[in-house]
Amino acid sequence: MGSRLVDQLGAQHVAGATAAALAERIRALILDGRLTIGERLPSERALALELRRSRSTTTRVYGLLETDGFVTRLHGGSTRVALPNVAPSARSGDDESAIDLSIASMDSTPGLYDATVRSLPRLAAMRGTSGYSLQGLPELRDAVAQRFTRRGVDTDADEIIITSGALNAVNLILAAMGRRGERALVEQPTFPHALEALHRHGYRLVPTPVDADGWDHRHFTDTLLRSRPHVAYLIPDFHNPTGATLPEPERARIATTARSSGTRLIVDETTTELDIDRGSSPLPMAAFSPEVITVGSMSKIAWGGMRVGWIRADRAVITRLLATRPSFELGTALLEQCIAVELLSDMSSLTDHVRTRLRAGRAAVAEGLIGLEGITMPPTPGGLSAWVDLGAPISTSLSLAARSHGLVLPPGPRFTTGGVLERRLRIPITLPPERMAEAMNRLRLAWDEVRHGSPQRGELRHEAVV
Repeated sequence: MGSRLVDQLGAQHVAGATAAALAERIRALILDGRLTIGERLPSERALALELRRSRSTTTRVYGLLETDGFVTRLHGGSTRVALPNVAPSARSGDDESAIDLSIASMDSTPGLYDATVRSLPRLAAMRGTSGYSLQGLPELRDAVAQRFTRRGVDTDADEIIITSGALNAVNLILAAMGRRGERALVEQPTFPHALEALHRHGYRLVPTPVDADGWDHRHFTDTLLRSRPHVAYLIPDFHNPTGATLPEPERARIATTARSSGTRLIVDETTTELDIDRGSSPLPMAAFSPEVITVGSMSKIAWGGMRVGWIRADRAVITRLLATRPSFELGTALLEQCIAVELLSDMSSLTDHVRTRLRAGRAAVAEGLIGLEGITMPPTPGGLSAWVDLGAPISTSLSLAARSHGLVLPPGPRFTTGGVLERRLRIPITLPPERMAEAMNRLRLAWDEVRHGSPQRGELRHEAVV
């Protein structure tokens, strides 16, 4: 079994690379968070064998990384990931702050302030409580359940748990129902923090491909039947990062196949309400199987700072989740739940705001890509981002070049399980148009460098580390 480093590098992408180029790619993995601080790397000899390179080459690679502070080495011992212990250098020019495109999130809805004011009487009535709730406020659970019912899945408030965001919901599900060493089917690409959660709970990941034009449905169902994974994590509406939507017939087929294979589907609906001009709303996955566990969140439709999410599942699963939750948290804050009740009472205003902002962001990205020869932006009917095709496997190189211009831009492999998809880049469409225009100007500078010559290595800004 190969090392995680080589799995992330993608051996096929580094064949023939110089020591300096290999070191640069490992730096990219560290800066992007795909290699974690303190993580042990293969020995020089083991890395040379895996990459089929000379020992002197891998010695040179680690030497370059150590010089720049990206690894620490003990004589006769291990090599571990580190970050440079240097003070951030001053930025030149007009000292603008970096633009972070690693987070695809909009600012708050205009109605957030008014909803907060309206929530205060409800909150005042709860001053004698602990300030948090294990299952969630009955009013909020009822509002979430009604939303599911209106979308075509009859749901009762007892089938809902309110969580501190969607990722918190995923971690709760895995804590209650996970099995270390089992397989988990994941889309490739997908939401990287979900991959990290599955890794942390000991799952072996089995990928199935998704692109802007959709899923390989046969591969998905064949993998379910062949591998019989314990869980499968999928994003069927405005998939993150591709923006694709899973057609209704395929939802039914996947749900049925998952029941046959004994696979529990964890469906992430965080992006479901992010419609620009899709023109239709398929039934939720939960409509096709009572065993589907659905997670959702307020963070994309109201504000990233609204740490309110939910889980919809059958009552037996809800009971199991509630029994597990106190082992790592005591519940979700009541203040945010009170605000969420008010916000959900006017979903039309939320979705109108989302549609307007995403349409403007999409136009700004499309405008910014004009003239960048070789880049293709696929249709983006909604969701968080555009999943662009760079026309060549240069995503990591472009990401590194962007950092030198104050643009944090995760490369395509950040969204995968094995360092692949170097031709792809996720560009969020969630920023205000003027901010997005500036981000695209910086991307243009990085693109010119990658296509026509890179800056000196010393120009990489350590303050851009995420």
